[in-house]
Amino acid sequence: MAKKPGVLVSAFFLVMGMSGIALGNPPNDGPGCGLGKLAWAETKVSKNNIAPQVMMATTNGTFGSQTFGISSGTSGCTNDGQVWASEKVNVFAAISFDNLAQEMAQGQGEHLTSLATLMGIPADQHPAFFAMTQEKYTTLVQAGEPSPKAVVQAIHDAMVDHPVLAQATTSK
Repeated sequence: MAKKPGVLVSAFFLVMGMSGIALGNPPNDGPGCGLGKLAWAETKVSKNNIAPQVMMATTNGTFGSQTFGISSGTSGCTNDGQVWASEKVNVFAAISFDNLAQEMAQGQGEHLTSLATLMGIPADQHPAFFAMTQEKYTTLVQAGEPSPKAVVQAIHDAMVDHPVLAQATTSK
């Protein structure tokens, strides 16, 4: 007689649940870091209880502070881990989008320089990058409703066809 998949899945979760009870839960001080962790860490209730953990996670989710804290190394977070290169670029673009858009229109600026560096563009190619973003500003930023991620993707796409910057995109 063949066993039903549902029975096997139920048995698996029952065994896993029982092993968790047998081993106990390791000490927990809440969900990572961020504003929620800072705001609710000093509660009189044990941080192993569900209420402080829910409040920490809800606060972090509401304000987006955990993601920012991890990427910037603030709010009790550390940024000693590796963030994927593309995500570093996307996070930076999201945080500084208004400044980036303005500097792309001007063809220069600190934020634009930082973006070029995060994208792995060699310093000697920065002037070509600045000129390209200024020249294609309208198509990169002002087309439709731009999002930081869409602008970064549009910049990558424009670099592929650029005689100087195409090398920076293929060297990754």
